[in-house]
Amino acid sequence: MPSASTFIAVEGSAQRLVGMHPSSKRAIDEGLLGRMFPQARAIDASVAGVGADGFMPNVETLALLDPDVVVQWGDRGDDIVGPLRNAGIRTALLRYGTESLARGNLALMADIAGKPERAKELIAWRAATIIAIEKTARDIPEARRLRVVYLQRAASGLAAAGANSYNDFYIRLVGGRNAADGLAGAPAINAEQIAQWDPDVILLNGFEEKLTPARIYDDEILSATRAARERRVYKMPIGGYRWDPPSQESPLTWMWLADLLYPEAFHYDLRAEIARAYRLLYGHTPSQADMDEVLRVQINGDARFYDRFAASESK
Repeated sequence: MPSASTFIAVEGSAQRLVGMHPSSKRAIDEGLLGRMFPQARAIDASVAGVGADGFMPNVETLALLDPDVVVQWGDRGDDIVGPLRNAGIRTALLRYGTESLARGNLALMADIAGKPERAKELIAWRAATIIAIEKTARDIPEARRLRVVYLQRAASGLAAAGANSYNDFYIRLVGGRNAADGLAGAPAINAEQIAQWDPDVILLNGFEEKLTPARIYDDEILSATRAARERRVYKMPIGGYRWDPPSQESPLTWMWLADLLYPEAFHYDLRAEIARAYRLLYGHTPSQADMDEVLRVQINGDARFYDRFAASESK
């Protein structure tokens, strides 16, 4: 789903993108990408259907669009690849979920765009950010490493990201501990399980658009967790794409979480980092109001430590 926005970032425009997944389109409409690249709002989002978790290709639509290449999952079975192959549509397959694969997917998109140097530039930014964060995080005492839960679903049931997920990767990267690391994948859980973990911080996914921290604060069971009592429940930001999964904007996710978990150790000027990143990624400089939207200041503003992300004139 991040692939459409990743292609726009490496290409520098949306002009060659003719189709995308419906969830990719929702992210473009909800986030800043649709304003930075208005033509992206008109791109066809009916290229994938409801089957195979929403990734069954709509071959009839694709035939009409006549793309040079279609990007599809490479590790979810042949059911979603076979129809493309049978229709004679050139298909690039990708895997997803680790930082190494994220870098490979950036390189794939840059190769498709004919701009391999763009991938090298963006990967260098990722590598430098990881080195800087690891240098600080290694000095955080074990006893002070916070327990974090990322809820992949919270509005429609509950599901937490377990060990070896990308969320697990960046929680550990910044010095935290994934309280759900005993799980595999992102299985359904109940509120009692979260209460038993009693996390210090709860991260809410950015995919459920109407989800807010009130989901935790107003819950009879979840409101008793340390995260709720200390007002450390945060909804993931959304910029050119959602900040939860691996995408071209992931280094901003890492900085954001590092600042929230350990504000005494990390001192990123996140607004300045966003401005630099968006010039690098999209050739655009966001306004202060844009950055309020990216950081979901209206939703997260009263959470603990979130005032550090306020615009400078209001600090």
